[in-house]
Amino acid sequence: MTSNKRNWKPQTALVHAGTLRSGFGETSEAMYLTQGYVYDTAQAAEARFKGEEPGFIYSRYANPTVDMFEKRMCALEGAEDARATASGMAAVTAALLCSARAGDHIVAARALFGSCRWVVETLAPKYGIEATLVDGTEIANWEKAVRPNTKLFFLESPTNPTLEVVDIAAVASLANSIGARLIVDNVFATPLQQKPLQLGAHIVVYSATKHIDGQGRCLGGVILSDKKWIDENLHDYFRHTGPSLSPFNAWTLLKGLETLPLRVRQQTESAGRIADFLAEQPEIARVIYPGRADHPQAAVVKKQMSGGSTLICLDVKGGKQAAFAFQNALDIVLISNNLGDAKSLITHPATTTHKNLSDEARAELGIGPGTLRLSVGLEDTDDLVEDIDQALKAAR
Repeated sequence: MTSNKRNWKPQTALVHAGTLRSGFGETSEAMYLTQGYVYDTAQAAEARFKGEEPGFIYSRYANPTVDMFEKRMCALEGAEDARATASGMAAVTAALLCSARAGDHIVAARALFGSCRWVVETLAPKYGIEATLVDGTEIANWEKAVRPNTKLFFLESPTNPTLEVVDIAAVASLANSIGARLIVDNVFATPLQQKPLQLGAHIVVYSATKHIDGQGRCLGGVILSDKKWIDENLHDYFRHTGPSLSPFNAWTLLKGLETLPLRVRQQTESAGRIADFLAEQPEIARVIYPGRADHPQAAVVKKQMSGGSTLICLDVKGGKQAAFAFQNALDIVLISNNLGDAKSLITHPATTTHKNLSDEARAELGIGPGTLRLSVGLEDTDDLVEDIDQALKAAR
């Protein structure tokens, strides 16, 4: 096993950390496509199940390839332990449900991905867990929502799709003061440009489907926290409900991590240039980008993020009809609901990712009929600007 040296820079850790080599000494991480494991003796099997002997038991619990991915994510995030899941939503659901029980109360920022809001608003109450949604950009709103039974805070930052930024340190401090835990969905910032655990968060979740894979190949998720919380809360939930990541997907994600810094740096640089270009176009009513001085929470961005984002939120004048015409006129940028991909992707949230919200709920989040979410890929920046420019002109 390659040691997780604390002084390694992210680029080095994402190539080497957590590597487990077999006796063959392979260069690339091995893919262990196995369900179960063989024991030398019946006594050895008994000892392993008792936890007296280290080793793998069943790939629903743990697998060597998945273990490498988890350890590499820990090295990147600065976490003590992690569990990888079959998807990002499996990570979110597991983190929430294993942290709360009937009679508990969750306070969540209202600006959440549609499926995350469903878990908080619809699924959790079925198990007797109350939930309150707040405008997460103001700490006073979190304070007002706290009840004696509040055990959990949950937020995304930057948010999907309007790229609001929540003061993680402030919310974490409030959580600590009442004995609650803070879960942060850090997908939009990536683990390279924001470190929620360093800011005081207790649990971080990712859809590894996005930037970590970054090439549209597979699904995956991961939950990171301190070892004590994982052992006491997540371990049994994970073991018995089975949201585990497949070894093949873990191997694919390991390969994605090797190039993550290169991809995110290029995507962020391009996104910044494109956001500045869009802000000058007469067809665009609004641009929200964490790297710009006019971002609504620019001071918080500067305090807690080391870079901008690979994503841009924009509003096209003329509503849904104009937004659709603009999307349809794009040549390089593809219409898709995914993000963080090597290919530039554009989404109309009101009719896709957030379509199940009411008109009022979308309006509260700043999602209008002309709102679009642009995920910037690895194409040449000048080509992307030209493509966006011609699409805007074609859609007039």
